[in-house]
Amino acid sequence: EKALLGIRGELELFANLRPAVLHKQLKDACPLKPEIIGEDLDILIVRELTSGIYFGKRGRVAEDDSAYDTEYYNRTEIKRVLHVGFQAAMKRDKNVVVVDKANILETSRLWREVTEEVAKEYPEVKYSYMYVDNAAMQLIRNPKQFDVIITNNMFGDILSDEASMLTGSIGMLASASLGEGTLGMYEPIHGSAPDIAGQDKANPIATILSVAMMLKYSFNLDKEAEAIEKA
Repeated sequence: EKALLGIRGELELFANLRPAVLHKQLKDACPLKPEIIGEDLDILIVRELTSGIYFGKRGRVAEDDSAYDTEYYNRTEIKRVLHVGFQAAMKRDKNVVVVDKANILETSRLWREVTEEVAKEYPEVKYSYMYVDNAAMQLIRNPKQFDVIITNNMFGDILSDEASMLTGSIGMLASASLGEGTLGMYEPIHGSAPDIAGQDKANPIATILSVAMMLKYSFNLDKEAEAIEKA
């Protein structure tokens, strides 16, 4: 975890893209009823990756034996990841849900302010807001309503793992961590899985799909990426 956070921070990889795609061959492995999951489930979660509570000030206070972790965001950090999400939506179904906790958190209220500004640049994209607790419920209740979800670091960490279970196997999912321009790091969301190393049973599909994401997002080779995905 420390190494990954360090790489993301040093390379300024501020946007994490995690697609949750249910392949028809894995439909029976999905824990939801067929009538709920429907056909062609395809959700993209765009998670801010280099700020928020994971990078905020933290510590222990000896005087009263307490601990604290600080959720921090500035306008620039929010704006750049929103642009990534809205641009992704333009290539999909043009539907964005920004997930936050604006009824309580001041950082979430800032996210909404910046969203209103950024959304004006994408008039074709429909956008809305959803509290994170409701979003966690809706991913199970009616996942088909989502196209692109944009959210902060911690909420994105949790929701993307929840969404991965809808696909039947976390071993099938790729991810992209993007910086400015064409800079990106691509990896399976399941990590290195050292517990099954050398046993000849690791699933390579997520690694292969990560290459497809690299072709799409860093090299703008959409047709080549699609060929890998179809294969």
